[in-house]
Amino acid sequence: MFGQRLRLARKRAGLSMRALAERMDPKVTAQAISKYETGKMMPSSAVLVGLARVLDVSLDFLMSSQVEVLDGLEFRKHSSTSARDRAKAEAVLIDNLERYLAIEEVLGIPPASDRFEGRRYDSVIDVEEIDARADELRNAWNLGLDPVPSLCVLLEDKGIKVIEDDLPARISGLACQVLRGGKPVADAVLVSSRTNVERKRLTLAHELAHRMIGSTGNPAIKPEPAMNRFAGAFLVPGRHLLEKAGEGRRRITYYEIIRLKHMYGVSAAAMLVRLGQVGVLTPAAVQHAFRTYARSWRKSEPEPLEGNEGFAAFEKPQRFKSLVWRAVGEELIAPVRAATLLSESLDVVERQITGPVGH
Repeated sequence: MFGQRLRLARKRAGLSMRALAERMDPKVTAQAISKYETGKMMPSSAVLVGLARVLDVSLDFLMSSQVEVLDGLEFRKHSSTSARDRAKAEAVLIDNLERYLAIEEVLGIPPASDRFEGRRYDSVIDVEEIDARADELRNAWNLGLDPVPSLCVLLEDKGIKVIEDDLPARISGLACQVLRGGKPVADAVLVSSRTNVERKRLTLAHELAHRMIGSTGNPAIKPEPAMNRFAGAFLVPGRHLLEKAGEGRRRITYYEIIRLKHMYGVSAAAMLVRLGQVGVLTPAAVQHAFRTYARSWRKSEPEPLEGNEGFAAFEKPQRFKSLVWRAVGEELIAPVRAATLLSESLDVVERQITGPVGH
């Protein structure tokens, strides 16, 4: 376990074994680092502290064992994403998961049951089946047809660990299953704090799709487009959209697209694609839009969701922070431990415990 974490942290830092050895104090050789990573030798306490300092990771990250393996990693990323960027994202997820699982253990919270049992599938007849599967999941979760106020809260309620943190610019999110050394498997999703609300919601729905669709089993339907289709269908149910926009339109105005994107909490480009998928617009009308007035929408979001209202206010992970404060309130952890878990200063944590002075 330690060797795997050390190797990941070194890759995240973009250092070779030799470069890491040269920066170490106390001094170690590249051969020693190789032995650490392969599990043939363990470092002394002083070397361990030096490794954490040079690699800019916590000792908990290097030594904790809540997370054994991140299995089935699925990145939502740009095609030019480097191995170093992927390692950074993986390290961020492990660091957050270690703290998340540790606080659950402190509170004695049992592992979540599998909310996807019997709903995972590995074959798709056509894209309409993907829409039908998204509708089935909404029905199973009693969501109706209305827009989902918060994907973060929904997925957390279904036992998925949702984490938001700073990620490399080319990665907007990733999903995986967390293997825990004999303990029940946990599902986890990580989204970038750099992305806007619209993209965050699509990323979460896309990663949900990865938990549902193991494979399309159909060479005509590529995996990533299938995940995107599921995400769009889950966020924007076809029947509901047809009721709001009408079927077989010759054209649709900019005002209507913006109104719909704000209603469902998705990007204007995703809204335009979805209008074509459900039959509000023809494929030719969608293609024309992306060649003309909507040609910049994939790179620059028109009239984005902003402020601290609506989707922008609710689309934030909440469960981990709530668990930490619960543990503080039940005096199961000290304020200093809470500060470490929350990555806050002790002063901030103590003010949250006591409230404003004089009130």
